[in-house]
Amino acid sequence: MDNLIKSFKSLKWYEWIMIIVMVAIAGWKVVESVLNLTPTADPNWLAIVNFISGICGIICIFFCAKASVSNYVFGLVNTIVYVLFLIHDRIYGTLALELLVYLPLNIFGWIVWARNRDKQDTEKTLSRKLTWWQDILSVIAVGFTGVICYFGLSKLGGAVPWLDAYIVAVGVIASMLQLFRFREQYIWWTVSNIVAVTMYIINFDPVYLTKKSIYFIMGIIGLYNWWKLQKERNAENK
Repeated sequence: MDNLIKSFKSLKWYEWIMIIVMVAIAGWKVVESVLNLTPTADPNWLAIVNFISGICGIICIFFCAKASVSNYVFGLVNTIVYVLFLIHDRIYGTLALELLVYLPLNIFGWIVWARNRDKQDTEKTLSRKLTWWQDILSVIAVGFTGVICYFGLSKLGGAVPWLDAYIVAVGVIASMLQLFRFREQYIWWTVSNIVAVTMYIINFDPVYLTKKSIYFIMGIIGLYNWWKLQKERNAENK
């Protein structure tokens, strides 16, 4: 609990602003749904699910960008509620990613990060970096996985299968890098967030468009934070 409180105290002013924006937009969609203000308003249960997912999701990535072990608390909740939205909107590739990759890795990653804490700040985990040949392998893996996922998703008839397929491919690689504490995870998270923002512009959803846009901003900040942590404090971790 002390580390969790410490993580919240470490949030910057601009992160609190993004939380307020997320609460405002997701909260308005709940009000819109409950009062049935528009013919296309989401069902009440879905609006509440989106609200919980939006708030927990951005807190998770704020903490992850700081290498905070506490990110997994909110990541686990976000994953559980997000799958309900994905089922409703028939985004099958990302649904499989959440259930088969993010859900178990949220649990396993919590354990791995907790066992590899930074000695100067026990709320943080140790940062590592890839070698050049591991970087090349990750690029090949994303390309190959994306193609395979596309052919599977196109048969299911899901929405925007190419974008969905590469969200899956990038998400799998980024998740594995995150699990093993590699700073390069944020290069892939940034790519994934660009694809996700594009998808929610095409399939317009203000809550998830806001959420993924915040993910994109924090992906860049996270890359800087992890790069700095590995270089200045955990340089021995390669």
